[in-house]
Formats: sequence, structure tokens, C-alpha cells
Amino acid sequence: MKFIDHTKVLQKMKPRLAANLVFKFVFMAATAFALLVLGILLYRVITQGIGYLDWQFLQGLPSRNPEQAGVKTALIGTIWLMGVVTPVTLLLGVGTAIYLEEYAKKNKFTSFIQVNISNLAGVPSIVFGLLGLTVFVRALSLGTSVLAAGLTMSLLVLPIIIVSAQEAIRAVPKELREASYGMGATKWQTILRVVMPAAIPGILTGGILALSRAIGETAPLVVLGLPLFLAFLPKSVFDMFTVLPMQIYNWTGRPQEEFHAVAAAGIMVLLTMLIIMNSIAVFIRNKFTRRY
Repeated sequence: MKFIDHTKVLQKMKPRLAANLVFKFVFMAATAFALLVLGILLYRVITQGIGYLDWQFLQGLPSRNPEQAGVKTALIGTIWLMGVVTPVTLLLGVGTAIYLEEYAKKNKFTSFIQVNISNLAGVPSIVFGLLGLTVFVRALSLGTSVLAAGLTMSLLVLPIIIVSAQEAIRAVPKELREASYGMGATKWQTILRVVMPAAIPGILTGGILALSRAIGETAPLVVLGLPLFLAFLPKSVFDMFTVLPMQIYNWTGRPQEEFHAVAAAGIMVLLTMLIIMNSIAVFIRNKFTRRY
């Protein structure tokens, strides 16, 4: 019977324990640095813009006077934009993911499509702006309308939703599909009643996070030529409009310090929208995630 020499074992483990402490310190330092930068950013924005954030600011129209400037047109325009982006991206993105995961044959062509979708998720947003300018604004003569901007932003976030939906569908255990087929269900019935209910938390979480990116993007809208100053509200998807990032960009470009404070208040409104959407994503994952 052999006896274990604990002294030799501890000596061999010392380098591993030391490396573990080093990496733990590095990761903690990285996390602390990120939180510090975020805290400084939030402190700067809140202290600078809290004085302008009130009901009049939310209800007011853009003005050349910083005390009277508001975000109503930009806020309503952002809601209009999301009203176009949300159904387009969710329907096309989830439909594409279902086809690629459940119906498409695994061959070189589908692998080529999959690689291109993954690559599109990393393309700079300004490239999608140039595509939207060429196709929607000029070729289809939609101008700087809600529909043109919404379709452009849909192209921007569509690859992200497709990839996240694919991962959610792929994570559904095969045993659930086989049990459904064993009960006599068709392929579509299995997808609709078994696969999709189990994948919905992941799909909605990825979709909301992608839509959060669409809210904060500015470069594609600048390329499309959206106005920086607009004093009327859109009445349909074919009307001209502006959004919060464009309005904030306009205020930060003004030389007056008061407009910088107004821009900080606009950033607070935008951050509030993003926090609400991300909180919904976290709630959906925690509430409806099923474990099999």
C-alpha cells in the first residue's frame, strides 16, 4: 500500500495556487476598473444634467434657448423607430433561425450562409448606413423617413438576433423533439409547441439586447441624413423624424455650456430607456427559463 507524500503534492500545487491568485487579482482589477469608469461616467452625466431633467424637458420641443429645449420630438421619434425595427427584426430573425436550425440541410451552402451571418454581426454600423442610404433612401425614394431608418437599423441588428435565436433553439434538448415525434406530432407542431416555448426566453433576451443597440446607434442615422433639429412630430412611417442620439449629438456640438448640460439630461433619458429594456431581458431570462 503506497502512502501519499503530502509535502511533494503541496510543492507541486504551489505554482498553480500562485497563478490562481494572480489571475484572480487581474480579473478583480479589470472589473473594478470597468465599474470605476462607469461610475465616473454616471456621476458626470447625472451631476451635469439633473438640473434640466424635468417634465417640461420631456414635453418640450427643441429650442435655440437651452432653458426651453426638450426631447419630445426625439423621444417620440425613437419610439416610432423601434415600432418599425422590432417587428421586422423579430419576424425575419426568428424565421431565419428556425429555417437554418430545423429545415436547412447541413451542407456547404448553409455553412456559407452561417459564416456570412456571423461576419455581418461584426460589420461597422456605418457600413449599414451606406447600404440604407443607397437602397432605401435613394433607390426606393423613401427619403429620411421612419421607414427608411427603421429598415436600415433592422439590417444592423438582424444578424445578432439570428445568431442569438439559433443558439436558443440549438440549446433545446433533442429528447424533447424525439418525445414529440414519438407522440405523433408533425415537425411544425414540434417546433411550434415544444421547441419555441423552450427557446423563447433566449430569443427574447437576445432580441431585446439587440434592440438596445439599435436605440443607441448614431452613425447609420447620420449617413442617412436625419435632421439634427426638428420641431414637429412624425404622423406616419413616411414622415421625417429624429431620435435621441441625433438630438444629443446636436446639443454636444453647440459651443454653449448650457447645451452640454441639456445633452447630459438627454443622455439620462436614453440610459433610462436602455436600462428598462435590459432589465426586461434579465427578468425574462430569470422568470421563464426552464431547466431540463
